Amino acid sequence: MKVLACLKRVPNTGAKIVLTEDEQRIDTSGLGFTMSPHEECAIEGAVAQVETHGGSAHLLTLGPPEADEQLRTGLAMQADEATLLETDDEEWSPRATADAIADGIDRLDDDEGFDLLLFGNESADAANYQVGVRVANALGYPCVTGIKDLEIEDGTAIARREISGGEEVYEIDLPAVVTVKEGLNEPRYASMRAKMQARRQEIESVDPRAETRAGGLEKVRLEAPETDDSPAEILGEGPEAVPDIVEILVEEVEVV
Repeated sequence: MKVLACLKRVPNTGAKIVLTEDEQRIDTSGLGFTMSPHEECAIEGAVAQVETHGGSAHLLTLGPPEADEQLRTGLAMQADEATLLETDDEEWSPRATADAIADGIDRLDDDEGFDLLLFGNESADAANYQVGVRVANALGYPCVTGIKDLEIEDGTAIARREISGGEEVYEIDLPAVVTVKEGLNEPRYASMRAKMQARRQEIESVDPRAETRAGGLEKVRLEAPETDDSPAEILGEGPEAVPDIVEILVEEVEVV
C-alpha cells in the first residue's frame, strides 16, 4: 500500500502575528515555523496504515527551501520518503497550490500509483479548507473531509466524521483523498535518534510547473486580529470571589 501525506509550513500556532507595512504579508523575521496539528495526524495516519498493511509512506509539501525542516520532522516520525515542490517565498492561492500538488503527484506516481492521499482538514494559517478537495477533483478521486477515524479494508476506506449527536460513516473505494482533523490519532514522538537520521536522509526537490500559478483568489490585504493586552484582575480568593465572578459571567461574558 502506498500512502501520501501532504503538509504545509506555517508559523508557530499561538505566536503573535505582525504584518508588513503594506499589509500583504506576515513579518516572519521573529517567527518559528511548524506544521499544522491536523497534518501531524495525517502523517501519523499514513505511517500507521503502512505499519498495518505494508508498503510505504511518502510526504509532499509545496513551499520554500526551508520547508524541508517540516519534511524532516515527518521523516523522523517514520515516513519513508519526502518530496519538496520548491517555490520562492511567495504565497500561493489554494487553487494554485492544489494544481501544483496534483501535478507533483502525477509525476511521483509510478505504475502502481498512490492508494491513499491524506491532507490536514485545513492549514493553521490560511484555513481555506480547499486544497485536499481541489486535489481530489483534479485527480478524479473520491474525497471525504473532516475525518476523525479511518480504517482500510480490502481496498475500501471506511471514514468516520463526527456530527452533533453521532457520526457519519463513509465507505469509498481506493484510490481516494481523505482530509483529517486533529484527534484522528496521537502523533508519535520523534526521538532524537530519529531526528538525526532524518537530517541525513535525502529529500527530493522538484520545481512545480509555472503554469499552475495562474488564476485563483486575489488577496487585497491582511488584517491582524485584535488582541487584549490588558492586565489580569484578581477578583478575590475563596468563596468571597464568587459574586464578582458570577457578575462578570452574566454581564460581560454573557454565558449565564
